[in-house]
Amino acid sequence: MTTIIGIDAATERKKLGLARGHLEHGELVVDEAVLGSEVGSVADTIVSWVEGDTLIAVDAPLGWPVPLGHALRKHRAGMAIETEAHDLFRRTTDRFVHETLRKLPLDVGADRIARTAHTALRHLGEVRRAMSLDIPLAWTPKLRGVACIEVYPAATIKARGIDGSGCKGNKDTAPAARRRVLDAVRRELGLTVDDARLVDSDDRLDAVLCVLAGADFLRQRCVAPDDRQRKLAEVEGWIWFRRPRP
Repeated sequence: MTTIIGIDAATERKKLGLARGHLEHGELVVDEAVLGSEVGSVADTIVSWVEGDTLIAVDAPLGWPVPLGHALRKHRAGMAIETEAHDLFRRTTDRFVHETLRKLPLDVGADRIARTAHTALRHLGEVRRAMSLDIPLAWTPKLRGVACIEVYPAATIKARGIDGSGCKGNKDTAPAARRRVLDAVRRELGLTVDDARLVDSDDRLDAVLCVLAGADFLRQRCVAPDDRQRKLAEVEGWIWFRRPRP
């Protein structure tokens, strides 16, 4: 049995989703889905959920574009930056997701997503310190101990041909959109979480989708980086998503 912890990262605890599942003999069961505001400590909750070999699947960038680091290293106020903005703020994995699924992740250089990435990395750091573990990035499903990957719920459902439009926020139509997504993925996982909690919150639902993406990774169903991409991904991060259906 492998434990999978999904984190729908956010800067506000009330918008941060956490979910836990277990993958055993190829079968996935999700038994927890909460908001950060519903637990005492995000890091302590993650630590308490770790059981045996554990994969932490995080919906947030875990690295920044290599060209951005190179450009800023020598930059001085008032100087022009010759590198194109798309190359500065989009990672190799972001462009690959867009090329493959026609779904573009938010630029990691944007204010909201950059702060979310910073918060996610802080939580991971707290878990590392609490457990005295490295918690490295996983690159193969041969998991030993605790490791993490970056995921993107929008890519997880887009690769399955599921319409994820309208799920976000508190619009009157959002619960029905979330119900549509939940019903579409239900055949792939068992749920001991009340459906109403997932339909009520896009953050809880996204955390569950993070768990599903983690299961895709462990089942060897995801698109891995090639050798050139892997070299960059070790610095920038890599979004793991299921191979699209033909």
